[in-house]
This record gives sequence, structure tokens and C-alpha cells, in this order.
Amino acid sequence: MNCYDCRALQENTVAVAVCGRCGAGLCMDHAHVAPQTVHEAAGTGTYTHTPNARRLTCGVCHEAEV
Repeated sequence: MNCYDCRALQENTVAVAVCGRCGAGLCMDHAHVAPQTVHEAAGTGTYTHTPNARRLTCGVCHEAEV
């Protein structure tokens, strides 16, 4: 799979990740990595896992979430 954003620029770069929102292939230059807190139901409350999980998104989805 090739990076979707690089292909739009007429370049061929191997994708190393997939956007967690839209599913586009991403190279290291176009992948946005952010922490994501994971919550789990525990009895009558919630439990927060540590450390945080990793969330990978493309530039378009990253901007839409900000």
C-alpha cells in the first residue's frame, strides 16, 4: 500500500500506517500521532488505562478533530 497523500503529490511512498478515522494509507511524514486515553467500565465507575494508547490519523482527519 502507498501513502494516499504522497500519491496526490505524484509521489510513491510506502505506507507504514493507516488512518484510524478514514482508513487512508500513510507514510511517516503524513501520519499524525496523538495519545488517546482508554477508559473501561469497572463496576459503577470507569477505569483509565495507563499509559495512553496511540492514535494515528491523516492530516485531513487530524484537522477535523482539532
